[in-house]
Amino acid sequence: MQNLIFLAEGTEPTEGGHAPENPLGFVPVEAALSLVVFGLLFFLIWKFVAPRFEQTFAERTQAIEGGIAAAESKQAEADAKLAELEKQLADARHEAARIREEAREQGAAIIAEMREQAQAESQRIVEHGKTQIEAERQQAVTSLRAEVGALATGLAGRIVGESLEDEARQSRVVDRFLSELEAQNGTSAGSVN
Repeated sequence: MQNLIFLAEGTEPTEGGHAPENPLGFVPVEAALSLVVFGLLFFLIWKFVAPRFEQTFAERTQAIEGGIAAAESKQAEADAKLAELEKQLADARHEAARIREEAREQGAAIIAEMREQAQAESQRIVEHGKTQIEAERQQAVTSLRAEVGALATGLAGRIVGESLEDEARQSRVVDRFLSELEAQNGTSAGSVN
């Protein structure tokens, strides 16, 4: 190739077929050929390679931006759901506190009602017991009066020596005796108090 360049320049090669060596020399054909090759490579890279790089960069940029946008939207969704869940949790806690308070109030009301019922029942039982005791006492007094009267009449009849079988008379004697007995018990009880 150097031979061709020398021939195009019009210089003769030296004896060995080589051109004189000038390391700093400028060869215009080589420079023109280099410019043409560089221009051709530049055109091919600019026309075919650079658009593909740009397209790949654009796709990657869009994918990254889309991923970031999707991540941001998912993060916003997650934040919204978290806020909603926190609100629901707060509402549930408030509702649980309200239910506990209502249960406490109902429990207190039930306890108060049961106490009132128990007191009413105990008063009813006491009153019933008092009534029953009074009835039994009256029955015992009546029975005792009849027995004491019969015994007193029989005893008085023996002492007096005459029969006190008359009902009216017997009744008067027994009543008078019991009244005197109660009067003596009342005065002795009053002196004890």
